[in-house]
Amino acid sequence: MRILKWFFLFTDISFILYFGATALGLIPPEWAYSDYSNPILIAWNWSFFPIDMLVSLTGLTALYLYRKQSPTWKSAALISLVLTFCSGMMAIAYWGIRQEFDPACPNLFLLIYPLFFIRKFWKSTSNSGVLGSI
Repeated sequence: MRILKWFFLFTDISFILYFGATALGLIPPEWAYSDYSNPILIAWNWSFFPIDMLVSLTGLTALYLYRKQSPTWKSAALISLVLTFCSGMMAIAYWGIRQEFDPACPNLFLLIYPLFFIRKFWKSTSNSGVLGSI
């Protein structure tokens, strides 16, 4: 959790700050994605709001539960990681379809970093027999 904590804090706070800045119109168009002012792309961007806020909610909840030494922190963390992966994958798929994918985009980070931790959670649950009881 020592390393995962920093990934959660960075990602969860970044999502909250990003949507706050977007809502307030603080992001200059030259820093944004292509067609930033297109109403269809504005709607597409805001379609990520629910999943990204769930990422933040579950990630910050996992940190809180970990601090309180509750074993349920692992469930919240796993949900956050899977949602983060899905959010990144959805955005990458969109930009790939448009043939505008940029490997330096933050969505690649959202797609890749959870895989390292999901694998660890998967191994720990399969070794403890939890998956066999489902």
